[in-house]
Amino acid sequence: MTDKSAREKAQRYVALNRKARHDYFITDTVEAGIVLVGTEVKSLRSGQASIQEAFAGPKDGGLFLMNAYIPEYKQAGIHLQHETRRARRLLVHKREMNKLMGLVKREGMTLVPLGIYFNARGIAKVELGLAKGKHKADKRETIKKRDWEREKGRVMRAKNG
Repeated sequence: MTDKSAREKAQRYVALNRKARHDYFITDTVEAGIVLVGTEVKSLRSGQASIQEAFAGPKDGGLFLMNAYIPEYKQAGIHLQHETRRARRLLVHKREMNKLMGLVKREGMTLVPLGIYFNARGIAKVELGLAKGKHKADKRETIKKRDWEREKGRVMRAKNG
């Protein structure tokens, strides 16, 4: 849905959810803006956020990122601090949000954040993955496939080198 090469050049991932691809089949990815307060942006720029347990879902007629941990910004005063695990509004087009919510409700899929990054203009973005949960056997199959690819690469390097 987005221009991947331009995104890869411009971005510096602040938070990655490495476990998401292990736990879920990611069928589609969506880029969404995120509404943050000033101390959250400062804290993100220092690269200390965690989205391991985070998920996205509908709330109050909008799409929200829930359970994402953005630590307090130490240099800000006590009265300027943000709540570390508050629900943060995600900015997507209405049609896109309706499509995603329809898939989540109808097909039992989940919206999982794959990463948070700053784009070329310095705006914080969240990469969401439309995901379906894996069973234990699927996870084992993925590990087996990854190990086989790695071993195949070693054999090919040894043969050519």
